[in-house]
Amino acid sequence: MPRPRKFVESEVVRSAREVFAVHGLAAATLDDLVRATGLGKQSLYNAFGGKRELFLRALSEDREEATRAVSEALGHDDASPLERIRGHMLLMAIEFSSSDRRVSLTTRALVESTGEDDPLSTTPKAGIEQLAGTYAQCLEHARENGDLPADANVQSLAFYFVAVTRGMELLGRAGVGRSVLTAVALDALRVLHGRRMEEAVEEADDGPSTRE
Repeated sequence: MPRPRKFVESEVVRSAREVFAVHGLAAATLDDLVRATGLGKQSLYNAFGGKRELFLRALSEDREEATRAVSEALGHDDASPLERIRGHMLLMAIEFSSSDRRVSLTTRALVESTGEDDPLSTTPKAGIEQLAGTYAQCLEHARENGDLPADANVQSLAFYFVAVTRGMELLGRAGVGRSVLTAVALDALRVLHGRRMEEAVEEADDGPSTRE
């Protein structure tokens, strides 16, 4: 009979995620993974099928975690939809400017993918669509509240937010500071929502609205 596994797969994947976040798929070595996970090379192969398969497993978990984080940030009912998006963008500026912030595996995978049919491309694409769907829900609520024009293209705006936040991530990785990333976030909001967004921001800064 085969011996029972003496490790927790989720913990191994979590450790591997750290390695891949630092090195990427191509540059990460099996020795790096062995040191991080505490498993031997053969055990890694037996459990996950190889380095690439382990990366894809880590990528899927990274994607789900990112989607949950955005959903939680935009899902609170104690603020208007636009206030939630604004707070989320400002938080991203802080996180992406952190010196110990790791590049997401989604970004790593897109850089290293070889084409549209490569799982390194298709898996991140699914994650991007999930993120866009989360933004779209919040933007739709904003439109229903009258904070966005009735003819606003919620779907394209949702992907716009994904593009801006992924760009902020890369800028932060390149060493761009928090003040610049904050300005990028606020400028993106102003360009996106125009006067209506600026009014919402002013109301959020000044306190509860006094309008009837």
